[in-house]
Amino acid sequence: MARTTTIPKAAESERRALSARVSLGAAFKPVPLEFLLIASAALLLTIFGILMVFSATTVTSMQAQNNPYNDGAKHAVFAAVGVPLMFIVSRFSMAWLKRLAWPALIGAILLQLLVFTPLGMENGGNRNWLNFGFMSVQPSEFIKLGLAIWCAFMLDRKKAVLGKWKHVLIPLGPVAVLAMGTVMAGKDLGTVMVIALVVLGALFFSGVKLRFFIAPVLAAVAAVAAFAIASPNRMLRIMSVLDQSCLDRYLNECYQPLHGIWGLASGGFLGLGLGNSKEKYDWLPAAADDYIFAIVGEELGLLGCIAVLALFLVFALGAFRIVSRADDLFVRVVAGALGVWIIGQALINIGVVLRVFPALGVPLPFLSSGGSSLIAVLLASGVLLACARTLPDRPARRA
Repeated sequence: MARTTTIPKAAESERRALSARVSLGAAFKPVPLEFLLIASAALLLTIFGILMVFSATTVTSMQAQNNPYNDGAKHAVFAAVGVPLMFIVSRFSMAWLKRLAWPALIGAILLQLLVFTPLGMENGGNRNWLNFGFMSVQPSEFIKLGLAIWCAFMLDRKKAVLGKWKHVLIPLGPVAVLAMGTVMAGKDLGTVMVIALVVLGALFFSGVKLRFFIAPVLAAVAAVAAFAIASPNRMLRIMSVLDQSCLDRYLNECYQPLHGIWGLASGGFLGLGLGNSKEKYDWLPAAADDYIFAIVGEELGLLGCIAVLALFLVFALGAFRIVSRADDLFVRVVAGALGVWIIGQALINIGVVLRVFPALGVPLPFLSSGGSSLIAVLLASGVLLACARTLPDRPARRA
């Protein structure tokens, strides 16, 4: 009898020890390469952005607050909040992200609607900010994130019927138009264009038939053309891109684009040195915001610009590797939509500085000053990291 009671106890003890080892091994399981690519690029771009915002805002911050590091410190605080949030979100399961799809989108749209209340604030002709006194918030940045997750959720639910255009259009089309309409009501055409990219990216990576893109793309082009023609200011900015010299309108719509390209070009290969920008002395409007890439070129030269582009390339590689390796449609769509948003917005911003595009008021992800943009992009990076954790293990190579 004694032997029959000791054997089960020993077996149970061994089973528990094995279970503990398995659990510990799962906790310290190596993360996928995609996780490392996205996390390292996001962290390095954020650190780079803190340095550049500190450098770009010393003069204006000294004039306004008598403290050259005030604006840079605010940006650093947002980064200190956003980076931990990124890693917290990276632990979310796909089931949790799906549960958050509707609340995230509805919450972002409701926040956007608040800009039309007394809390709303206008800046540069756009009413797209909420002023809480101690800080301002740009809700449209969170619409991009909420819409990317929601589109992935809806397309995943309808994956069996994505071959029928009605199921692709409803409810994706009306909800996307509503989200973009709340932003367009504040006259922020640049942000609306980025949101449209998010939706188109989600549709593309869901695998819907390419002919389904014809109607929404044509509608988007027509809407952008109509809004541009309806605004004399927008038309002047568009026409200024076609004027190579633009000196005859230097004091008007050409002032900011010219100073941006002059700052970018004056840095040469190695730049004037960190902190030595001349354009930041009130010559270049939005030096720390939409035109931060011009300050990068001026102070760190072509070498600094290449470093920034290389980091965005690493980020893109990580995001689109998730798309190519994912077995789950939700993971593939949300990763593709977020990748299109961040990389597409970066290319638009850099194109504006290079005078390829007219000034659109679109920030450079991770680098431009602005807490809402930085927090939203870091949260989006967290979602990408969570997606990377779901990727299947690669089969071991045979010797």
